[in-house]
Amino acid sequence: MSADHTTPSATTVVLPEWAVVTEKRRAHIQRVVALLERWADELSLSTEERRAWVDAGRWHDALRDADEPTLRAATGDQQRPFGMLHGPAAALRLAAEGEERQSVLDAIRWHTVGSLDWYRTGRALFMADFLEPGRNFMQTDRAFLADRVADDFDAVFRQVVRLRLEWTIREGKGLSPETVALWNQIR
Repeated sequence: MSADHTTPSATTVVLPEWAVVTEKRRAHIQRVVALLERWADELSLSTEERRAWVDAGRWHDALRDADEPTLRAATGDQQRPFGMLHGPAAALRLAAEGEERQSVLDAIRWHTVGSLDWYRTGRALFMADFLEPGRNFMQTDRAFLADRVADDFDAVFRQVVRLRLEWTIREGKGLSPETVALWNQIR
């Protein structure tokens, strides 16, 4: 696989050569990776699981700034909203290049909506993507939750899913079947 599998520090996130990201997106990815690294350390994860978390974090938005025709062509999906296509497109590209860790591919594929079939990697990415400190809303609440992940991973995950559902409803956006199924599983 051409994507580098070493575990980078949060300040040296290495993206695949095919990544399409702005500098603002790169900064977001770095903050997500830093949070995942922190939690991995706090939870004393194995080297293998830590690497999966970090790789999922650094690759989750690798195609976030690609244009709609590119993402629709990459996924073959003409139905889902444009904003939900970058995860599946990146997962497909990584798999085509030889990435075999299903936990990483599933985390990336479903990071915007959630999945019933996630390993802990997907849940960690879902939380880090929402809780990373560069986002400008609910900063105190999100920082509190980020600090609690190592103490009560499942409870924080449930709270993040709930908060993301509330935001989606408040913004008048449609709920994906995957998100609804995930909520029904964990509530």
